[in-house]
Amino acid sequence: MDDKNAYEQKLEARLDQWRAEIDKLQAQAKEASANAQLNYQKEVDDLRGRQEQAQKKLDELRDAQGKAWKDLRSGIESAWDDLGRSVRSAADRFS
Repeated sequence: MDDKNAYEQKLEARLDQWRAEIDKLQAQAKEASANAQLNYQKEVDDLRGRQEQAQKKLDELRDAQGKAWKDLRSGIESAWDDLGRSVRSAADRFS
């Protein structure tokens, strides 16, 4: 397995973990009071948007040829870090 494939698999695994965490937060939001549901749903919608952005970055990485994928790394890492922080922050607020 080359570096690019290993990196893609690592990112996909993290994205899957965050997707599951966002799904869990979505379920918690549905169980909250009506007023809290609105706030939680806004958070979940924001997380879904960030998740979509991260997925787009992963798709760009998959489409990159040769060594061009290394040029995408900083943007990808930034998107991943942003999503990770946001998921952790939301999970803390939902608790």
